[in-house]
Amino acid sequence: MLEAIKGRRSIRTFTDQPVSEEEVKTLIDAARHAPSAGNIQPWEFVIVRKPEVKSELAVAALNQGFIEEAPVVIVVCANKERSASGYGARGTTLYCIQDTAAATQNILLTAHALGLGTCWIGSFREEEVKQALGIPEGVRPVAIIPVGHSTAKPMQRPRRPIDDIVHYEHF
Repeated sequence: MLEAIKGRRSIRTFTDQPVSEEEVKTLIDAARHAPSAGNIQPWEFVIVRKPEVKSELAVAALNQGFIEEAPVVIVVCANKERSASGYGARGTTLYCIQDTAAATQNILLTAHALGLGTCWIGSFREEEVKQALGIPEGVRPVAIIPVGHSTAKPMQRPRRPIDDIVHYEHF
């Protein structure tokens, strides 16, 4: 587990090698095992393989063209209404986002364990993504994850020292 946590990198270049349906199902299975507030599981996943839809997502993601290069793209969505049913406004504004973030991390770590590369993309125009995928009201796209086989292995990025980020009892 620690190898996956420390070894995973954001991948933005992909080979032409396909990602199998079985691999995608493994990623989604890992995602659905993420923790969620009240076990409501507010996530929805849209699997994208069509080049024209990947192109629309790349444009919506502020022209991040590498999205088109990935054999498959997973869009993680938060079902706000499902979360609100248990927690009201806090479920809508916070818990569904936290829950889908945990599901997203499970996808990233599982992909790394399978030898696949991913990138967590949060910078996109939501309405354009919703339109491209036909996402209904009450469901919010939270992350776009291109998935594929990497053409390179990026170096580790620097991390802040533990002593700089840990506080005991107060700041």
